[in-house]
Amino acid sequence: MRRLRPALVLLLLTLPASAQDAREVGYVNTAITNLGLTRSHRVVVERFDDPEVRNVSCWISQARTGGVTGMVGLAEDPARFGLACAATGPVEVAPGARRGERGEQVYEASTSLFFKETRVHRFIDEQRNAVVYLAWSTKLVDGSPFNAVAVVPIR
Repeated sequence: MRRLRPALVLLLLTLPASAQDAREVGYVNTAITNLGLTRSHRVVVERFDDPEVRNVSCWISQARTGGVTGMVGLAEDPARFGLACAATGPVEVAPGARRGERGEQVYEASTSLFFKETRVHRFIDEQRNAVVYLAWSTKLVDGSPFNAVAVVPIR
């Protein structure tokens, strides 16, 4: 049993980290790899619900690399994504939701074996009565990371 523990830890380190209850909604293949013998390059759509803002769901689409390296989790996915969030009922911000200029991280997905991730932070714009979600990549491209924004009004 002790020999399995290091292997299990290594396996867990290679799995992508994501927000609790993130769910894959679907995907489209964008390019066939290895004559269709391995997973194709694709764009995947996932949904996650904000744990501190009731009745808000966000959908993030991300490019996923196929081929053998993509199948075994060793590929580096491009830092490209889209983000949309919507109210699915009356929006209620929990009193404990972090406010301020740094916001609070609500989603994270690994996009390479080491270091590169897509993250989503939540900000509360109390002046405009809105919840703002910022998706960004930890990979710097020309000094600035890829990013996207979605806004949900609080009514």
